Amino acid sequence: MILIAGPCVIESEELIFQVAEKLAKFNEDKRIEFYFKSSFDKANRTSISSFRGPGLEKGCEILAKVKAKFGYKILTDIHESYQAAPVSDVADVLQIPAFLCRQTDLLVASAKTSSVVNIKKGQFLAPDQMKYSVKKVLETRGVSEFGYDAAKENGVWLTERGSTFGYGNLVVDMRSLAIMRAYAPVIFDATHSVQMPGGLDGKSGGDSRFVPYLARAAASVGVDGFFYETHINPCEALCDGPNMLNLDELEKTVEQTLKIEEILKG
Repeated sequence: MILIAGPCVIESEELIFQVAEKLAKFNEDKRIEFYFKSSFDKANRTSISSFRGPGLEKGCEILAKVKAKFGYKILTDIHESYQAAPVSDVADVLQIPAFLCRQTDLLVASAKTSSVVNIKKGQFLAPDQMKYSVKKVLETRGVSEFGYDAAKENGVWLTERGSTFGYGNLVVDMRSLAIMRAYAPVIFDATHSVQMPGGLDGKSGGDSRFVPYLARAAASVGVDGFFYETHINPCEALCDGPNMLNLDELEKTVEQTLKIEEILKG
C-alpha cells in the first residue's frame, strides 16, 4: 500500500524533522511503500495573508535533508511549470494540485522529468475526465498505450480529494475511485476530502472526525494508496489544521485500512 504522509506545508525545519522522525515506523513497515510529503509553497491559499511556506530553494533544501537523514521517498506539489525540473532533483513524486489538474504546460513539464506525476482530481471535474490529464503525461513520455498498467509502469497516479458540494463543502463519490482506477493507480486523499474550502473566514476549515470513516470506505472499494496530512499538533498548524490527523490517529487509521486490504485479498 502506498502511504503519503506529512505536514501540509513546511512551517520550519525543526517541525519537519519532528514529524519525519515520528513517521519512521511506516517506512519500516514491509506492507507499506512510504512517501514523506510537505509543500515548499502553498500557492492556492484562500487569503493573500495566509502562510505559504519557505519557498522553492529553502523548501527543497529541507526536503533533501529529510531524504538524506531518513531515506524517505519525497512527494511535494508544484504550481508552475518552471518548478518541475529543479524540484524533481529532490522529489520522487511531483504532485499536481487539484485546481491545476488540467494545466497542460504544468503536466508536460512534470512529464519531462523522471519523477512520478501524481495528479489530483479537480473538485470541479467528473472522474472520467481525468483520463485526459493522464494521457497528457503518457503521451509526453512517448507512451502510446493507455490504461492502469501503462500509467503504473510509466509513473502516473491519480488522487481523489472530494468534489464540490454546494458552497464551502466537499463530498466523496466512492464510484470515482473505481472509475479513475481504469486510467491509473489511485490514491485516496482522506484529509483533504473533509476540507471545507474557505470555511473559516479567509482560510479553509474541515472536520477531521470523518477521515477514518472515509479512509475505511475507500479501502473497501479498493485503492492503491492513501494520502494523509499530519502534524504534531493540528490545532497549531499554519495550514489545513482542521482536516489533519494527529500522529496517533494516523497510526490507528493506517492500521485499519491495512486490515481491510488484507481481508479483500482473502
